[in-house]
This record gives sequence, C-alpha cells and structure tokens, in this order.
Amino acid sequence: MKSALPFCAKMRYVCLIVILFLSAGLRAQESRFSVDGDFLTRGEIRSGGLSTNEEGETEDFAAFIFERSLLKVDYNRPGLSANFSVQHNGTWGSSNEATFDIYEAWVSLNARSGLFAKIGRQNLVYDDQRIFGTDDWTMTARAHDVLKIGYEGHGHKIHLIAGFNQNPANMKGGTYYSGGIQPYKSMQSLWYHLDVPGAKLGISAVFMNAGMQGTAFEKEDSTYFQQLVGGYLSFKPKQWSVEGAYYYQMGKSESSLPINAWMGCIKAGYETSRKNTYYAGYDYLSGDRNFATPPYNQIGVIHHKTIRGFSSLYGSHHKFYGAMDFFYVSTYYRGFTPGLQNVYAGGSWKVGDKTELNASYHFFATATKLQNAKKPLGHELELSGSYKLFKDCKLSAGYSFMWGTRTMVVLKRSSDRRRLHWGWLMLSVTPRFFTYNGK
Repeated sequence: MKSALPFCAKMRYVCLIVILFLSAGLRAQESRFSVDGDFLTRGEIRSGGLSTNEEGETEDFAAFIFERSLLKVDYNRPGLSANFSVQHNGTWGSSNEATFDIYEAWVSLNARSGLFAKIGRQNLVYDDQRIFGTDDWTMTARAHDVLKIGYEGHGHKIHLIAGFNQNPANMKGGTYYSGGIQPYKSMQSLWYHLDVPGAKLGISAVFMNAGMQGTAFEKEDSTYFQQLVGGYLSFKPKQWSVEGAYYYQMGKSESSLPINAWMGCIKAGYETSRKNTYYAGYDYLSGDRNFATPPYNQIGVIHHKTIRGFSSLYGSHHKFYGAMDFFYVSTYYRGFTPGLQNVYAGGSWKVGDKTELNASYHFFATATKLQNAKKPLGHELELSGSYKLFKDCKLSAGYSFMWGTRTMVVLKRSSDRRRLHWGWLMLSVTPRFFTYNGK
C-alpha cells in the first residue's frame, strides 16, 4: 500500500501536466470516425514435434481451426485521437480457452510541435518487432496498459513508456501482482530513433526496466528488476537493405537469480526491379550453461547460479525463429534454454498484382554446449503464398517441414519421429463498416 500510492499519485500528476501542456496547442478542425473489422480464420494440421505426455506416449498428430474476430473504433481530429477495440479468439468447438476482452482502449493528445501523450491499453511496436511487437500470428495480439509520452519531428523520435499493473481490489495486499494479463508488474522504457537525412539510415536505441513479482517461496513478496539495453540499425541504399541489432539483459529474474544474457542479429536483403526480394541472415541468442535434460523417468537437477538464456520478451517471435514456433513460443524442458543459433535465407516473389509466393530455409543449433547431446537441432524448410481476393480479403496458405536431430528430440521432449510437418490455410478479411468525415 505504501509503495503503490506514491507511484500512482506521481503518474496522475504527470498525466495532468502533460495534458494541460498539450492542450495549449490544440484546435478543433475536421474530425474522422471509422468502424473496422478484422477477421482471421486459420486451420492447421501438425504431424510430429509435439511433446509427449506424462506417460511418455507420443502425441504426433493434431488438427484444429483457430479464429479471431476484432472490432475496432477509431476517432481522429487535429490534436486528439482515440481507439477502442474488442477481440474474441478461440478454437472452433471449444469454450474452455476462448477469450473475449478489450484489446485496445487509448486516447492520444498531439500538439503541433510534435509532442504527444498516449494513455491506455495499446500496441507497442518498435523497429523490427524483435523486442516489442504485436505477435499477431498467435491470434491473441499483445497489448500493454501504459502511459506513453514523447516527441516526433525533424528526423527524431523519442518515446518514454511507463506501466504499473495490479490485481483488482488489492487495497490491503500491498503491491503483489500475479495471474494478470500483463507479463510484468511494472515497466519503464525509453526508445530513441534517428533518421539520418539523405542517408537512408535509421538508428534506434532502447532501454527497458521491468519489475517482476518474486516467485521464490521465501521471497515471493519481493519485486525483482531486470533491464535490457541495446540498439537497432537499418540501412537501405538503393535496392539493398542491411539491418542488425544487439541487446543485453541484466538485473535479476523472478527467482532472484542474476541475469547475464545477450543476443545479436544481422540480415541483408536485395530487391529486384520487379519487386522480388532475396535475403539472408543470422541470429544468436545466448543460452544457459551446463544445460542437461535427463532421460524419461529419471530425475536430473542442474544448479544454475546465473540466468544466461536470453529472453525475447514481448516481440513477434513467429516472425524470426521459424514458422513452426519451436523456439521462444513453446519452452524447453524445465524452463531453461540452451539459446539458439539461426542461419536462414529466403525470398519473396510477386506474381501479378494479387499473388505473392515465399520460401525460406533455416538451420538451427543451440548456442551453448550440451551435456548429453550435440548442438545442431535441425533443418526447416518453409513455403507459403497469398492471393488477394478483394482489396480487404486475402487467402493464405503455408507448409513447413523440419528434419530434426536427436538433440531436438531430447530438448523439446518430442517424439522420436524427426520428420516434422505443419500445414495451414488462413482467410483474412478486414472490412470497413462505417466512416464519417466532418466537423
């Protein structure tokens, strides 16, 4: 109680000062109001690669249909914008895991000088979405309850983000936060971006401090803070593109262990005159040392003194580490990670105005040495394509195949079948139901 009230009071005064300051630059002009829908329906078939159950029996095959329905209301006028979105998602025929919630609900005050303040539940999307992204593929689309203030203008962008989450009606429970919709208890981030004039060069720097509720039994009332610092660079001379990033994590985990982890990545691409694109890249994410997974029906305990496995936090994981989502979407056995090396190459080809084809190849390996397996995890081949039926309706399909190694079987607790298949078919419809422009 004592620690929560001062923080909330400070946030209230900050919001009031910012709103009064920005209001001086507002003027009423034309406004725009719109209502949009976003409907996704995706069927999937999987064979191989799923974890075995507690009895060691293989669960190799699965078939299901996901759906997500999003209704979005937007309001904009000079100086003020607002958004309210509700979302339903679930599996066809199931009522246990279906959700219906508020996806976004925010207001933004914008001054002509470039200053702004945006408060409420909102997407956080930065750079290539590796640290902050929507992760839209998962059908839940991540949003954050935060206050964001900043400035954008003359090639500079600076955003300051702050969030504080609490359990409902926790008037006598201090600041304990567990089981909520947000992955952190408190979070503060600073993001700066510079577009170098005439150079087609973009440089970003980010710092984040996240407070996590302690999970250790004797210290579960404590809050542990972990930090991330790093940068992102993109350079696009003519038809070429080069991008890279480096991030370092420190502080303490929820279990009070110190964190010493990092990641680095680089990607190069080339776009032809016909808008076909070719690319290649490499990702390295550090892993925990002395990583071991015991055989079935045996107990193995490794005492970790430091967390060295990099956490990809709140990014769009499906975009980077393979379409089959074996890494950083699903977890390894016992929660620790040996890290990841991802060498990849691919291309995208446009066929007319409505069709696009994609193909990519990944070679996966762990970042750290293993006690009972080798580093290589396997090869993954991904094929996908999309066809635009109408301007707001698109049909997509994809197929992925992975030839896994024995290491993949050991680490992921998957079946001994190393040939893993996954196919999907998705319909995306984004109609605009209503729009109004007036004063």
